Amino acid sequence: MQRITRLLDGWAVRLARLTRWAGPYAGLVQMVLLGAALLTLSRALLVAWQWERVSAADMLGTIMLQGVRADLIVLGYFLVLPLLLAPVLAQRFALAWWRPLVAGWSTLALVFVVFMETASPPFIAQFDVRPNRLFIEYLANPKEVMSMLWEGFRAAVLLGLACTLLLGAALYRVLRRASMDAVTWPRRTVLLAWPLLVVLVFFQVRSTTAHRPANPALFALTKDALVNSLIINSPWSVLDAVNSLGKEARSSEIYGDMPRERVLAEVKAQPWLSAYQYPQAELPTLHRQEAAVQRTRPLNLVIVLEESLGATFVKSLGGLPVTPELEKLKGEGWWFEQLYATGTRSVRGIEAVVAGFPPTPARSVVKLSLSQQNFYTLAAGLKEQGFNTEFVYGGEAHFDNMRSFFTGNGFQNIVDRSQMKPKFEGSWGASDEDLFDKSLERLKTLHAQDKPFFSLIFSSSNHEPFEFPDGRIDLHDTAKQTVNNAVKYADFALGKFIAAAKKEAYWKDTVFLIIADHDTRVYGNSLVPIKKFHIPGLILGADIEPKRIRTVASQIDIGPTLLSLMGVSSEHPMIGRDLARDSEAPGRALIQFQNNFAYLEDGTATILTPDHAPLLGRYDPASGQLAIGADKPLEAQVNKALAHVMLPSLLYRQQQYKLPR
Repeated sequence: MQRITRLLDGWAVRLARLTRWAGPYAGLVQMVLLGAALLTLSRALLVAWQWERVSAADMLGTIMLQGVRADLIVLGYFLVLPLLLAPVLAQRFALAWWRPLVAGWSTLALVFVVFMETASPPFIAQFDVRPNRLFIEYLANPKEVMSMLWEGFRAAVLLGLACTLLLGAALYRVLRRASMDAVTWPRRTVLLAWPLLVVLVFFQVRSTTAHRPANPALFALTKDALVNSLIINSPWSVLDAVNSLGKEARSSEIYGDMPRERVLAEVKAQPWLSAYQYPQAELPTLHRQEAAVQRTRPLNLVIVLEESLGATFVKSLGGLPVTPELEKLKGEGWWFEQLYATGTRSVRGIEAVVAGFPPTPARSVVKLSLSQQNFYTLAAGLKEQGFNTEFVYGGEAHFDNMRSFFTGNGFQNIVDRSQMKPKFEGSWGASDEDLFDKSLERLKTLHAQDKPFFSLIFSSSNHEPFEFPDGRIDLHDTAKQTVNNAVKYADFALGKFIAAAKKEAYWKDTVFLIIADHDTRVYGNSLVPIKKFHIPGLILGADIEPKRIRTVASQIDIGPTLLSLMGVSSEHPMIGRDLARDSEAPGRALIQFQNNFAYLEDGTATILTPDHAPLLGRYDPASGQLAIGADKPLEAQVNKALAHVMLPSLLYRQQQYKLPR
């Protein structure tokens, strides 16, 4: 222990000598030097870890140099508070308070830096990018997140906490000891130096003489989103995400500007929307959709939303052979071969499938304030048609704000873990088998009420730390708790559920949709890894005949298609395509990845990124490769993409995505 103490004191002496010239401001300089060293070291380690991706970008020197620039920006933020106090506290009479204050503040700042950089590798492994807005969103659900971390990453959590505490104590000792040797200045010198320091820190944070100050988008220098995120640092990435949360309603404006009338005209010009009438100017996308299948009584609807079940795990879609039950079922209904998720979070899949709402760079409307009531969902529309509506989930329904969103927008009943008696329970709640057992019970109850019903069932077993009962499946991987084994278990439970439902009287009167919310681990060395948005989709039940849907389709097309197959003619604001009326013509997909948006159609992807010119990519679904060349997208392509990403922000902000009162 004494040896460590002497070592820390030795570093403190060296640091004090290096910064003695800064007088009472030496503590601030020491924070910048230590912070820059820690962030550069972390970046170097991350670059070494992701060397294959970094070397492909062929700009190592630029990454490291621009990284220092980004580090100075975030460290400049930490200088603001003590610098504001300096004219009073950096004087000789107050040095007894000033020095420990600066040392304490600097320690907190550097511990935050170390914590965020330490948290980066597991986050990158999951999301293929540094911690960002998703990091903040997960922190809003501490119980579920802590349970997941404790069960799946216990050793890493304990080691990380211990290292953080020890490092914090060491940093404070070094900074406190170094500040003791700082030279004192006369009052006049302190005051004369202060304006100069303010100007220097201002330019340090602004980091450019351009019209707008530097932001993370300025460092998007490659076509690989991960490499771009390595250039900046995790503390700045998270702080920028916190700052942007308050501006989310206008988030789509980061791609450019387009008049409202032009936005609406571009979207309504789509072939599947151009024939409709839009009689209410205050509800600009509201129209009446006549069902392609006429029925004397509408069919019931059951949507099974599968957690993280991407095409990655479906053999016939080019993935692994871990969904044998789904493969057996695909020949019994409408099987989607090119269906794409709109985003990378469950709430994004919910807004697309259940509300038909397109994606934006902002948080999903499931979590935004203006959409908690009087916002269109299939449940709200079907409730108007006399349906009983219900949501069934094996976890706690308040997670990701689902309970609030659902109860405020048409779901009459919420069934979650509190109403189940699971045989197996993991970090995220009841197992999928327990979930489906409860769902079968609820479907019988709903059917007995002799009213049409809509039930949304949301699974959770395929989620880290991948917990599921023993003895149910032949493991795909040797180690039990892996994503491949969790998917295989989820598929097993799904197969049991469908087999049991087929034996019930309601099967012949019910449309079942099996669809993923998103894929797991959305990553890739392109601005938008389109392949990782490819998901399975299957509509079966009732009188649905087997069919292959080969055209490109989006999750937002599901709502209009289901209504048509159910025989429900109604008014709604969804802009998706009714594939029951036409499933042959070319389609499109809307994909949001971080702050990048892709409009995919006819093998091309128009990609919008903040503060950069639109890009044109060629996408090969067979290989999953997106090639971005020197060609620029046509003006018509850019306008179409821009209109589709701006429309949802406009409709949300003006509260125009709803049914007429």
